[in-house]
Amino acid sequence: MTTETVLRPAAERQHAAELAALAQADDRPRPPRWRLSPQAVVRYVLGGTLPDGTVITPKYVGDRRLVEIAVGTLVTDRALLLVGVPGTAKSWLSEHLAAAVSGDSTLVVQGTAGTGEEQVRYGWNYARLIAEGPSEAALVPSPVLTAMRTGAVARVEELTRMPAEVQDSFITILSEKALPVPELGMQVQAVPGFTVIATANDRDRGVNQMSSALARRFNTVVLPPPATEDDEVQIVLSRAAQLGRALELPAEPPALEEVRRVVRIFRELRNGSTMDGRTQLKRPSGSLSTAEAISVVTSGMALAGHFGDGTITADELASGLQGAVVKDRVSDTAAWQEYLEAVVKERADWRDLYRACQGW
Repeated sequence: MTTETVLRPAAERQHAAELAALAQADDRPRPPRWRLSPQAVVRYVLGGTLPDGTVITPKYVGDRRLVEIAVGTLVTDRALLLVGVPGTAKSWLSEHLAAAVSGDSTLVVQGTAGTGEEQVRYGWNYARLIAEGPSEAALVPSPVLTAMRTGAVARVEELTRMPAEVQDSFITILSEKALPVPELGMQVQAVPGFTVIATANDRDRGVNQMSSALARRFNTVVLPPPATEDDEVQIVLSRAAQLGRALELPAEPPALEEVRRVVRIFRELRNGSTMDGRTQLKRPSGSLSTAEAISVVTSGMALAGHFGDGTITADELASGLQGAVVKDRVSDTAAWQEYLEAVVKERADWRDLYRACQGW
């Protein structure tokens, strides 16, 4: 399948031309089995222009030093843990780092309450196991085991959603770079280049807290929400335009001012006060992340393209805003109505949005 025939290609396929151009221009030392040098990985993530004029699009908008620390961790023998509130691009950054470092971002373990040890270690082809007995041919490698054998990056999504005993499966893997297979009387040794990038959600803290033994195996990088309104607007504009093209939405790219209104609403409700600090606000129970702002704008594009004239207006944004803010019918509805009356209604150029939201 080509990138044109799938809804969301893996990062290494979607940005194959950029990665190839970076590799060709990269004259810095590369760690074992890395496709790019650490400096080129940072450039791939943050964007820039190569000497031959190739434009590398930014994949992450944020503090350069945080990205450098994350990449620097991957060069060492420690694993990387990306932590942050929902919607701070932890999974997004993890995918692009894996794509740039090892050219494969698909070796992923998804952490859930039902994740078992076999998804971290290995499983068995039971038909072969019954017919032939325990053998390497009957062993089904996990993404982590595959990464160990090939010297690649294994990604672990939502580590703290896993049960504690499953999390602890990583201790030997990360400390000894080996995975015992007692059924076969052997162990798999990781080859150079192997590492792990895990993500964890701040709001899940305490669900399945990591043991201190496991936490010591990680270098933790905390990803904050976008620092400024302009940064967040840039992220939403870029991702909404990309999603619009991928979904072939028959709508114009969102206008800057419409995106800025969505972002400002989210930032003010997240912070519990208006931008000028004059009005204190109730905080809704939801995270109101950048990812949710992107969803609101993309939903507006879909409505404008299929049921309107192709241009996003307040009417297209209203339903998405209501759905994003109101998660709890009682407390969130009160917070949203207070914001509409105390803030939106009082802004002269937001009256259209006030009327549209009142309809919901």
